[in-house]
Amino acid sequence: MGIEMILIPFIGTVLGSACVIFMKKEMSSLIQQILTGFAAGVMVAVTMWGLMMPAIEQSEGMGKLSFLPAAAGFGLGILFLLILDRIIPHLHSNTNEAEGPKSKLKKTTMLVLAVTLHNIPEGIAVGVVFAGCIGNNAQMSIWGAFALAIGIAVQNVPEGAIVSVPLRAAGASKVKAFGYGALSGIVEPIASALTILAAHALIPVLPYLLGFAGGAMMYVVVEELVPEMAGNKHTDAGTIAFAVGFIIMMALDVALG
Repeated sequence: MGIEMILIPFIGTVLGSACVIFMKKEMSSLIQQILTGFAAGVMVAVTMWGLMMPAIEQSEGMGKLSFLPAAAGFGLGILFLLILDRIIPHLHSNTNEAEGPKSKLKKTTMLVLAVTLHNIPEGIAVGVVFAGCIGNNAQMSIWGAFALAIGIAVQNVPEGAIVSVPLRAAGASKVKAFGYGALSGIVEPIASALTILAAHALIPVLPYLLGFAGGAMMYVVVEELVPEMAGNKHTDAGTIAFAVGFIIMMALDVALG
């Protein structure tokens, strides 16, 4: 097991996007709530156990101020996604109102851009943890990196479906909807690879980068996933799915990390 693990999250997106090939009708709002809630639960657990806690542990030499690198990185991650949301035109599946600057891009293109935009921090997260392994960081293990990649892949399965199925409902062919859904995840291995290539320079600031990835991922959860899992009708389905996703990812990280 080595650098090929950066492809694992992308495989999750591809598998989720393939759902459109077998589905004969539009995804119900209840199913979308469940899938989104599950993804949100996984991402929160990834942020806590896979990113923020290792960031704090690596800064323990700072004593009571060991939280500072993680906190600073977290804030920068939030700011990074906030800026991208403002400068890149995109559209989420639960609304017809585009975000970012005005654009003449097609609806399908902006739907893909929305997920692609939010896949960037996930790719960075995997790359940062793998970079720590390359640098023989005591707090980072290959199994921990594997657990993180698996966790992100698990949440990418429903995310891939949430992209491809609405595209199909909007009139795209099954092949085209699948292709766009899968394409939305390609940014993850690219972001991971670029992070790994810069590993030597990144090791000294690893706690900040872990916090950065955590902040960016939490932005996605709070800004996009939580509102979507609540849906137009209040149900407990999204909340229950969130808890299931959180528990599964927590167990994976502790068992494999």
